[in-house]
Amino acid sequence: MSRILIVAGDPSLAKLIAMHMEALHHHPAVAVTLRDARNALIDPDFDAVLLDQQMPDGFGLDLLGEIRAKKTDLPVIMISGLHDTGLPIEAIKRGAYDFLRKPLDESELDRTLAAALCHDRHTGGMEATTEERRHFSRIIGSSQAMTEVCKMLGHIAPTDSSVVITGETGTGKELVAQAIHQHSDRAGTFIAVNCSAIVDTLLESELFGHEKGSFTGADRRTQGKFEIAAGGTLFLDEIGEMSPNLQAKLLRVLETRTFERVGGTETLAASARIIAATNRDLKEAVRQKTFREDLYFRLNVFALHLPPLRERREDIPPLVENLLAKIRRKVHKSVSQISEQAWAYLRAYDWPGNIRELDNVLTRAVILARDDTITVDLLGVMPAAGEIAPGGAGMQPSLISLEELQQRHVRAVLEYTRGHKGRACTILGISRPALERRIARLAPPLRGIHE
Repeated sequence: MSRILIVAGDPSLAKLIAMHMEALHHHPAVAVTLRDARNALIDPDFDAVLLDQQMPDGFGLDLLGEIRAKKTDLPVIMISGLHDTGLPIEAIKRGAYDFLRKPLDESELDRTLAAALCHDRHTGGMEATTEERRHFSRIIGSSQAMTEVCKMLGHIAPTDSSVVITGETGTGKELVAQAIHQHSDRAGTFIAVNCSAIVDTLLESELFGHEKGSFTGADRRTQGKFEIAAGGTLFLDEIGEMSPNLQAKLLRVLETRTFERVGGTETLAASARIIAATNRDLKEAVRQKTFREDLYFRLNVFALHLPPLRERREDIPPLVENLLAKIRRKVHKSVSQISEQAWAYLRAYDWPGNIRELDNVLTRAVILARDDTITVDLLGVMPAAGEIAPGGAGMQPSLISLEELQQRHVRAVLEYTRGHKGRACTILGISRPALERRIARLAPPLRGIHE
C-alpha cells in the first residue's frame, strides 16, 4: 500500500492518524517538527503528505512551498484547527491537494486521501503578502460550507477567467469578489459597480466612460470603470438587473476585449477581469429570455455559490464577535457582552437578510444598549430555533416543547465549541453525564464531538 508522511506538531494527533493509516494498510511515517519532515522527505518514495499548519518550529504552508518547489507531483493534504478563512485559500493556491479542518472526520479523511493517491497534482505556488493575509481575515467562518468556498477561491484566484458569484442578499458576494482579486496576481485595482443602483442611461457611461459633448451635461471626457480597473478586477454586482442593450455591449467586450467610450471612436483595450454577482437565478432568467444565454456562458466560466447564514449557523458566533468589534469602533460604545438568552436567539434565527441583517441587528442593539451587555430585548427579533413567522420586530415564536428547545440549544453550543464537550459543559452549566445524555438524544447525531 501507500507510504504516507504525517507531519503534525501534536504527537498524540500524529499517533492517532498513524494508527488509522495502519488500519487502512498504509505505511505511515511521523514527523512532529518541520525539521523532521524535511529530513524524511529526502526519501523520494512517499505517496502523500498530511501536513498540519501549526508546527513547533514554523508553519505548514512554508513546508508546502518547499514540497511544491521540489516534488510537484506529491499530493499534500493540509490540516488545521485554526479559524482562519484565508488559510484554505492560500493552501489550495500554493498547491495543496485539499484542506481539512480539525477535529478530523475519519470518513472525510479517508475519501480525500484515496482521491489524492489516485490523482497526480501539477501546480505551482504563489506567495501572498502580509497585507493580503490581513485582508482575508475579513472573511469570517470556519464551517464546512465556508471552507469549501475558500478552497474554491484558491483554485479560481490565480486564473484570469470570469466568475459568477451567486447567493442571497447579504451573504457577502462583494467581499468574496475582493478576496478573488487580492489572491490573484493582478496589479490593477478592484472596482465595484452595482448594476441595479444606476439607471440604464447612466450605467453605460459609468462602465465605458464618455467623450466631451456626447450627451447633455458631458462637459469633459470621463473615464469609465473598465478604464479605471485596467489590469485589475471589475465587479458587476446584481448583473441580472442589467438591461438587454447593455448585456449586448458587455458581451462584445468579453468577446473582443475592447470597448469605446460613449460618443467616442477610439478603441480601448479591456484588460480588467470580470466578476459578476447576482441573487437571481440566471438560468431561469435565460429561460425567460430576460438574460442573454451567450452572455451567461461567457461570464459563467467559474460559478461560486455562497451559502446563506442559516446553513452555516456555527459561523454566527465568530461573525457576531467580528461585527461587534467593528460596530464598537463605529459608534464609540464599549458594548462587548451578550446575554445567554440573546446568544440563543442569535443562533436560532434564520437570518433571511443574512450577514447584512445580522450587522443591522447588532448595530441597533449596541446603540440602544444601556450598559456593556446586549440583552434579548435589544435584538428586535424573537426567533425560536429557526421557526419564525415573518413580520420583523416583535415577532412571536412558534410553540415548541421545552425539551425540543433545550436539545436545539445543546446542538448550537456543541457546534459553537466545534464538538468540545468540556467547553460545552462550561457554557451550558451542566455536568459531563448530563451532557452525554443530551448528546445521545440528539437527532440527527452531531459528528466531530471530542473531549
